[in-house]
Amino acid sequence: MRRILIFPTALVLTALALTGCSAAGGDYSSSSDSDSGGVTAEMAPDAATDSIKSDGSLASESQADRQVITTGWVTITVDEPMDAAADAIRITEQSGGRVDGRSEYAPTDGDKGSATLTLRLPADTLNETLDKFKELGIVQEISLNAQDVTMVTQDLDARIKALSASIDRLLALLSSATDTDTLITLETAISDRQAQLESMESERRYYSDQVSLSTVTLNLISVADSPVEEPNTFLSGLSAGWNAFVAFFAGLLVVLGVLVPWIVLAGVITAVVLLIVRRRKPKAPVAAEADSAPEVDATP
Repeated sequence: MRRILIFPTALVLTALALTGCSAAGGDYSSSSDSDSGGVTAEMAPDAATDSIKSDGSLASESQADRQVITTGWVTITVDEPMDAAADAIRITEQSGGRVDGRSEYAPTDGDKGSATLTLRLPADTLNETLDKFKELGIVQEISLNAQDVTMVTQDLDARIKALSASIDRLLALLSSATDTDTLITLETAISDRQAQLESMESERRYYSDQVSLSTVTLNLISVADSPVEEPNTFLSGLSAGWNAFVAFFAGLLVVLGVLVPWIVLAGVITAVVLLIVRRRKPKAPVAAEADSAPEVDATP
């Protein structure tokens, strides 16, 4: 009876080792196949038939098979940032995208405020959507960056496929297991592989979302503008001249108001200095004044 229990456990451990090697060795199988000049369907199922030239050499990957994440910044000067933001949101929703963030700023320094939108735009129609944004105002900046994640996504697809096959084989063994030790071993292995599979699938969904929807930050700004009405009649010219006259003397009074304390302080300092100088000035001696007096001739 002991031999009967040991044999299924050894068989399960061998199966686990084989499934583990198959799940973790997806990359190694692809590298060995590439050395022999072939491309496996597991690593590139779509490219297995289309990427081989007639002469047997490997063709360059088509543009449609590339997985590219596009991000960028767009700055546009508009007349009314809030209205332009509403138009940009409408354009985004019509193109099949969505708004992930929106910030609006109040008017400052004579401008009309600004708005910043974080947009997720379909990658297939990104250029057409950007052309519509350009019609909102004057384009100041457009910056787009592309990151190719083709190899990363293909590697994830291969690992997900291999891990799913491994879980299926373990489930088949679990259905035929009879003893408790074998059941516990299989359930533990299935649980671990299921967690790895869910993590990989979550990462793959993230890349799919980033590739299908480009992330663009749209900045809508306005210039400082305070319209000035130019006089075009005698009365308007007279009013403008009078306003300028009043403004000049109002400004002059402000300057005088600022300078008066300093002028008073300078006057006080000058008076003190003059008083000190006068007190320290030496007086002429009396003898010297007598000597300097003219002599009078006393001869009759």
